[in-house]
This record gives sequence, C-alpha cells and structure tokens, in this order.
Amino acid sequence: MSFTYFIADLHLSDDRPDITACLLTFLQRDAPQAEALYVLGDLFEVWIGDDNVTPFNEQIAAAFKQVSLHTPVYFIHGNRDFAIRKGWATKAGMTLLNEQEVISLYGTPTLITHGDELCTKDVAYQKFRKKSRGWWWPRLMLALPLWYRRRVAENGRKKSKLNQQGLRPDIMDVTPEEVERVMAKYQVKQLIHGHTHRPNIHTLNVNGEPATRIVLGDWYDQGSILKVSAQSITLERRDFAKRN
Repeated sequence: MSFTYFIADLHLSDDRPDITACLLTFLQRDAPQAEALYVLGDLFEVWIGDDNVTPFNEQIAAAFKQVSLHTPVYFIHGNRDFAIRKGWATKAGMTLLNEQEVISLYGTPTLITHGDELCTKDVAYQKFRKKSRGWWWPRLMLALPLWYRRRVAENGRKKSKLNQQGLRPDIMDVTPEEVERVMAKYQVKQLIHGHTHRPNIHTLNVNGEPATRIVLGDWYDQGSILKVSAQSITLERRDFAKRN
C-alpha cells in the first residue's frame, strides 16, 4: 500500500538526544518505505544560518540525505527555522517548498503549511513574522557574525517562552475564520499543518461543503507522525527509547 509521511515541530537541538534518536530511527526504518516525506517546519529549535556548520547539523543533514536516495523529501519553513536556505537543504536532499503549497494527495487537493500564519489573534507574533519573512531583515541577520546571531537566537527563545506564558490558549491556536479563508482561497477541502502542537483531525465547513483540517503533533515527549494513504489518515506516535 502506497503512503506518505508528514512531520513537523521536532525542535531538534543537541541537548535533546532523545528526540534526535527517535527521528534517526524513523528515518532509517520507516521513511524509506513511503512515497514521500514532508517536513512542515520547525525541524530545528533554532536555525541561525546555513553557515553554522556543526557536527549535529551535519548528522541530521546526512540522515535526511540517505532517505532522499529512496524517497523524495520536501520542506516548508517554520517559525524557528525560516533561515534554512538551499545550501543546507541540498545537503539534506530536501526540496524547499513555498510557505503554502497545494499538493495532490491521492487524488485530494491538499494545502500544506507550517501553520503559524493561521494564528492571526497573536498580533505581536504576526508583526514579527511579517518582518522576519521580508527581504531586508533575513539578509541583515545572516550578514551578522555567527556569535552575535547565537546571542540573538538565545534571547529570542527566552522572550518567546515568556510571551507564551501570558497568552490565552485560543490566541496560540489557529483562527477558524482564517483557516476557512485560506482553504477557500486555494479551493481545497483538506489542510495539513503543524505549529500549534495540538495533533487532531478536525471536520469543518468551507463554503458550505465538508472539509478536513489535520494538525501534526510536536516531538517534545514522543515522535508524532501523520501517515496518509488513499484509504486512511492516521496520526501515529513513536515512543522515545527508555533511558538506562
């Protein structure tokens, strides 16, 4: 049976070897069996530039590259790794996609995206998102020394955690009206996204017709994988290896 995998929100970092181990097992054992693998953003906890070459980043690239020899791998930027460019993606055997992309998923036109642009109630974040996805801000940041970018990234992570503590849950979730608007814009009845860390399969109406919104889970406590075939849609989990 043919099937496709989707993952997002792994937030990889070298201080979370449990997440890395779970991913590597998935890439070695499961991913090569799929027709395609889509990574919908926030693969890394933070990405400060393709020139930040580390053993950890190279290990992850090599693992995805191996998968790409058998299975096409596609990547959509998230809010943590929007600075990934073609250099690292090529190392990883990944094809970079637009932030919003429509694919034919076993005959069903499906919109795929990271999903942060759908959380329109978080006004402060949307302002930052608009700036960070513009033409001048990324160029400016990537022109700065690596040590300075590391400091900026670390301060940004701390600030983000503090801001999230004061936000209501509905602000950090997608805005239903925006979901319907975007799905109507692309004329699709199926949407797959991550970002909110609330894995689920939702039913809704778009222009008076039934539609489906599938949310990918994060990898903080277990691996979270979406498996789609012509016959089924399944949210799966992969348990982390037990520590000795």
